[in-house]
Amino acid sequence: MVGSHLAEYVLASHPDVEVHGLIRWRSPLDNIRQILPQIHLHYAELRDLNSLIVLLNKVKPEKIFHLAAQSFVTTSFDAPADTLHTNVIGTTNLLDAVRITGIDPMIHICSSSEVYGQVTADELPIRENNPFRPASPYAVSKTGEDMISLQYFLSYGIKTIRTRMFTHTGPRRGDGFAESAFAKQIAEIEVGIKTDSLKVGNLDSVRTFADVRDAVKAYWLLLEKCTPGEVYNIGGNRTMTIGDMLEMMKGMATCEIHHEVDPALLRPSDV
Repeated sequence: MVGSHLAEYVLASHPDVEVHGLIRWRSPLDNIRQILPQIHLHYAELRDLNSLIVLLNKVKPEKIFHLAAQSFVTTSFDAPADTLHTNVIGTTNLLDAVRITGIDPMIHICSSSEVYGQVTADELPIRENNPFRPASPYAVSKTGEDMISLQYFLSYGIKTIRTRMFTHTGPRRGDGFAESAFAKQIAEIEVGIKTDSLKVGNLDSVRTFADVRDAVKAYWLLLEKCTPGEVYNIGGNRTMTIGDMLEMMKGMATCEIHHEVDPALLRPSDV
């Protein structure tokens, strides 16, 4: 989802830039169908180092935005090894392919605010030097991705810039994320497709929400203006609980909405 918005932003704001993307044979193209004639897609696999070496030698990118990941926190509890393999080994392969090919791009590494885990009141607002307390396999994988990217900068001079993005949302956001799941269920209740209550998980988690279209502008500016080796938090300027977000969305509905907690949506640990 984020990659499609980034591609749209670059095409609209920087028409002289060629946009290349990595796909797998089973990758859905729905989010980018409207821009397919304007972009270049290449088959490669993050977990296959050789495929990345071939691709980088062919394209020789000047900027790399590494957004690919197993990005579902809940899924990471069911598939921890796969999450670690995709996010940590996949990132390592990308960085090693850059090292092996000898190209010299600026590289955005998309870590996550999940690396911070539970923070105390005296640590707010969260700063980039806050301790890591990852509370899920996903958060552990993003911690590893973050640190291996720093290591490649320190050891090999690979020009990585890391971001720890807080929650962002917007068009095309999948219903595996709370606010999108709420919106989908509310729409289904409004038109009569769904007749039972709206299902929710933990409503007490605190989030800051940013528009994904603002996030991708920040990502572009990152590689234009910022310093390799650094890390930056990116987030909205207002916090709310997931419950607050739900009530705001229920207030926009055209009918009365009731919700109930679905135990299947609760995580073993949460932030």
